[in-house]
Amino acid sequence: MQKMKRIVIDGHNLIPKVPGIRLQDFEDENALIEILNEYCRLSRTQVEVFFDGAPTPGPSPRKSGIAHVHFVRKGLTADDAIIAYVRNHQSPDFMLTVVSSDHRIQAAVKGAGASTMTSEVFAVEMRRVFSSPAAQQEQKEKRLSDNEIQQWLNEFESGQSGQDNS
Repeated sequence: MQKMKRIVIDGHNLIPKVPGIRLQDFEDENALIEILNEYCRLSRTQVEVFFDGAPTPGPSPRKSGIAHVHFVRKGLTADDAIIAYVRNHQSPDFMLTVVSSDHRIQAAVKGAGASTMTSEVFAVEMRRVFSSPAAQQEQKEKRLSDNEIQQWLNEFESGQSGQDNS
């Protein structure tokens, strides 16, 4: 039986390493979550991503597509939540890999039996998955959603109404 691979990610540590996202962006966490969902789908991997500073009070974790998202409430840190998660979930059934360039996290999770990968290396891994021949072919064959079709129809209708047909 193959062991399930699960990646635990220090979200704010990864964001600056992903092209097109900056920590200063208003929707930086949501942008990363979207990218991680696509990565999970293409690589058939489960992801647990942790962010400091829960935006709203509420239950954590929440599932966002394929990725499980943990917004750590104020007063705690994502670093400590990641370390606790690994200590509670590392088992022979799950091969946990922690993505963070934070040396404190790396040392603590290695001591709990997980492997580590820097955020820089994981960003390269994501680009490799997104540029794979299978991902490229899938992108070519991807159908538009009903919402996307409606947006294009609206765009065409508004463009035609403004044209001068004389």
